[in-house]
Amino acid sequence: MGQVVQLDVGAVGRVEGDLDVRVTLDDGVVVDAWTEASMFRGFEIILKGKDPQAGLIVTPRICGICGGSHLYKACYALDTAWATEVPPNATLIRNIAQACETLQSIPRYYYALFAIDFVNKAYAKTSMFDELVKRNSPFVGTSYEPAVQVSAKPVEVYALLGGQWPHSSFMVPGGVMCAPTLSDVTRSLALLEYWRTNWLEPIWLGCSAERWMENKSWDDVMAWLDENESHRNSDCGLFIRFCQEAGLDKIGRGPGKYITGGTYYDPEHYTHPTIDGRNAAVIQQSGIFDGKNFHPFDQSRIREDHTNSFFRGSGALHPFDGVTDPIDPAEGKRENKYSWAKSPRYDVPGMGYIPLETGPLARQISSAQTGGGAWQDTDPLFLDVFNKIGPSVFTRLLARMHEAPKYYLRVKDWLGQLDLKEKFYIKPQELPDAQGFGGTESARGTLCDWIRIENGKIANYQVVTPTAWNIGPRDGKGNRGPIEEALVGTPVKNNDDPLELGIIARSYDSCLVCTVHAYDAKTHKEIARYRTGALV
Repeated sequence: MGQVVQLDVGAVGRVEGDLDVRVTLDDGVVVDAWTEASMFRGFEIILKGKDPQAGLIVTPRICGICGGSHLYKACYALDTAWATEVPPNATLIRNIAQACETLQSIPRYYYALFAIDFVNKAYAKTSMFDELVKRNSPFVGTSYEPAVQVSAKPVEVYALLGGQWPHSSFMVPGGVMCAPTLSDVTRSLALLEYWRTNWLEPIWLGCSAERWMENKSWDDVMAWLDENESHRNSDCGLFIRFCQEAGLDKIGRGPGKYITGGTYYDPEHYTHPTIDGRNAAVIQQSGIFDGKNFHPFDQSRIREDHTNSFFRGSGALHPFDGVTDPIDPAEGKRENKYSWAKSPRYDVPGMGYIPLETGPLARQISSAQTGGGAWQDTDPLFLDVFNKIGPSVFTRLLARMHEAPKYYLRVKDWLGQLDLKEKFYIKPQELPDAQGFGGTESARGTLCDWIRIENGKIANYQVVTPTAWNIGPRDGKGNRGPIEEALVGTPVKNNDDPLELGIIARSYDSCLVCTVHAYDAKTHKEIARYRTGALV
């Protein structure tokens, strides 16, 4: 048995469930991997037979750190089902609230759950180790402490607009339940500015948010790094330089194909939410990237495969027809099933149903698409990064951090667009028989709900999370899930402390604790176990 390490990030580490990652090593290199989600949740079963609006209460409780994202997509599922009208003010408030939840997640994830690995003794011989220890040591680091403290400011904005955070239910079909005052808007702007002036610009970027957003290519990022000492010595600059020296730009590639459902609706182009109209209305663009070409996102092409999951039977179903029929894991293992997670797959034109990675890298690559509405985000940076240096742990993390200045500027702009004299809610007609789809991009990736209503009650409710996309097990065709694929080919330097495996798993920021077991390919004996924590 190797070293057992438990990472405890305290109050910001709201951990839900367990993820076991079992790998096979051959001469120190991972040659196969299995992800095992070992906790059954069953929210779809809880919701069946309930009032349609129960999803607004129940689904935000799925996650303790991105409940606002769950509320956002649950609300739009009902908006599309009931054919509501949503006033522009309500769309803006929904956008602001969800984006603020993502903004709070970015520094918490980076400092409390990821960068603390940089102080591991495995990196003691790197040239930047002393500086990394100084800045990123848990709780006492010169960057860790202020970043984690200031991360709460964006969700204070959420609480001002939504009454509370987490587990708010202020978004409702037809709008939002509470209209902000001028004082609320002014206070929200002040909180955002505090987040910017106390972390984003002086600590993370070493420059203004606007200056960072001028980077449109990998060459621009490299030029930015060498532009001055402020950039080079910022936490972002240190992160880039360290990842290149430590080789984090060479591991954790993953499938290299991506799904993005899109999020943040333009207030003038989604006043009457429909499933078919959402792609054109989203600001953060949706899309499928197959490694070379983009394809439109189409929820009808999604299937959940449960062949290797602890659910009865096998096969792949569209979520509108989804079945959540759990079995005893002991029974499932006799059928070679090994995870509570299902395996979401997407029918990519010309490729069939395949696994796709979701998350910040996926959506920032999707941002490179052109030809959409003027309101849609067009940002070529990460498609260029993908083409120049390829996907990796480093690329995945840089995409996440890129969203800090991007979404800060978006929220600031949305607050300025609010018209406090206009409506924030229009009462809808509650249809007794309908079906709806609501999707968004939580901090961790594409998050979607499908609801079918019969006789005024929920007949079926299915939630597909970004964690399921990324940590799902093999499908019926034997295709590995994205994290399983990302682990394969990874050299492990120390079997007693396989840090590389934990870093790859954490780069996806799955909503689970990660337990990594390493096995020798010849003896099949477990040679190490490494526990790592992750935000939900």
